[in-house]
Amino acid sequence: MTTPKNDLFLKALRGEKVERPPVWMMRQAGRYLPDFMKLKEKYSFFERAENPELATEITVMPIHQVGPDAAILFSDILVIPQALDVEVQMVPGKGPYLPQPIRTPEQVDALPEIDVKDRLHYVYSAIDLTLEALENEVPLIGFAGSPWTILCYMVEGQGSKTFDKAKEFCFAHPEAAHKLLQKITDVTIAYLRHKQERGVHAIQVFDSWGGLLSPEDYRTFSLPYIQQITEALHEHTPVIAFAKGCWFALEEMSQMPVSALGVDWTISPQMAREFTSFHTTLQGNFDPARLLSPIPEIERLTKQMIDEFGTYKYIANLGHGILPNIPVDHAKAFINAVKNYG
Repeated sequence: MTTPKNDLFLKALRGEKVERPPVWMMRQAGRYLPDFMKLKEKYSFFERAENPELATEITVMPIHQVGPDAAILFSDILVIPQALDVEVQMVPGKGPYLPQPIRTPEQVDALPEIDVKDRLHYVYSAIDLTLEALENEVPLIGFAGSPWTILCYMVEGQGSKTFDKAKEFCFAHPEAAHKLLQKITDVTIAYLRHKQERGVHAIQVFDSWGGLLSPEDYRTFSLPYIQQITEALHEHTPVIAFAKGCWFALEEMSQMPVSALGVDWTISPQMAREFTSFHTTLQGNFDPARLLSPIPEIERLTKQMIDEFGTYKYIANLGHGILPNIPVDHAKAFINAVKNYG
């Protein structure tokens, strides 16, 4: 694998000294960019995600327009349920909807054995085209959802603030829940391995709904499966684990073979450093809503964030995905404030 011309992001993942922290934004490939909105008017979500040319165009868009130090492939975590023959619809204005959610142990048993390379061939084609389009300028990140987060959608059938039905399934049918989590884990490992083979430079695992579990339940239903993924993948490419709302698990997560841990804005940089014994690269944790502040305030807060994390073993990012209503010049101001640091 050739090293990208801008390899700050990879250096930070390896814990090497850098002149400034690298920066990228979760969900940077998409919804706040006017050119993305034009494509959104023409094509449905899955038309965009399943068309390698469109996915490439969307992935590369922010590199030219906003200037982050890494690209993240335009795709979705819910391609995994789709690969497992669970229908996923994207309802405009509402988000994901799964008309036939998994609610019984029998449904778990009925999920097919699949060849993920065949089922999700369009993702791998998009990686090939994107690497070509990036012309080795910046690294490309591939990603997947954590098994717990994928289970949440497969059982709940839609987005939720609490995912009560998903939790009920786990607590009422723990054996079936673990069987489902293992099935998702196995498919996710295979899915990400093929991404590594296709040449992505790093992998990120998103545990978006981990923070809905108690620390004990997190250790039962999420952490062991993220651990399996990191152990299976870390030798070939750096792995970043991002568990939103899971500050309580940072210490344990720092023991996993991860190159970095993502943190959200509900924890101070000092606490995040202490919980990870100052030895893990951290990524985060600007509140995405703070990008609605006036530009001078964005610049001040970004500098303050880097001052508090320090420039060593640190990747500047948001504490969750960028919001659709963020003005592009505000996103640029955040990126530039990191680039101009020091």
